[in-house]
Amino acid sequence: MIRRTTLAIALSMAPAAAMAEGTMPQMDFQNPLTMSQVEWMAVILVVLYFALSRWGLPQIGTVLEARASRIASDLEAARVAKASADKAIAELAVLMKQAREKAQADIAKAEADSKEKAFLEAKELNDKLDAQLEYSEKQIRDARNAALAAIKPVAADVAATLLSKLTGKSADETSLIPEIDVALAARKAA
Repeated sequence: MIRRTTLAIALSMAPAAAMAEGTMPQMDFQNPLTMSQVEWMAVILVVLYFALSRWGLPQIGTVLEARASRIASDLEAARVAKASADKAIAELAVLMKQAREKAQADIAKAEADSKEKAFLEAKELNDKLDAQLEYSEKQIRDARNAALAAIKPVAADVAATLLSKLTGKSADETSLIPEIDVALAARKAA
């Protein structure tokens, strides 16, 4: 600022002969009005310089310092908030991992329980079907045995009748019954 003031004073004292003809009237230093304007300008600049340096600039500095302090406190609050957010994110990640592991364990347990229940139901149903099959087979055997037992007298009559018609002799039932028993036993085995 002092350099500029010195330069302005030096230029104002430059000889008028150095100025070329046809220059601006503000630069005509031969004119007494121009010299008084330059002097007043120098006085005003010095007064402004002292007013700003003693009163205006310290207030601007105070505002800038308050602003810098506020920015620093906001940055510190942001750092604290970021650290808190990072901690919360880490806790959330741990909680999500635990929840995922628990959910997978629950799913595995439910799957195992479901398989066990299905196995027990299948075994129970299989046992019922086996019992029903055994009962049905017994009924078939009983019906077959009853049918074969009912066939025995009819077979003996038919055999005796066929033998008498074919040979003309009457059949001996004591020799015919064991042969019918052998044929029926063979039939049961098949």
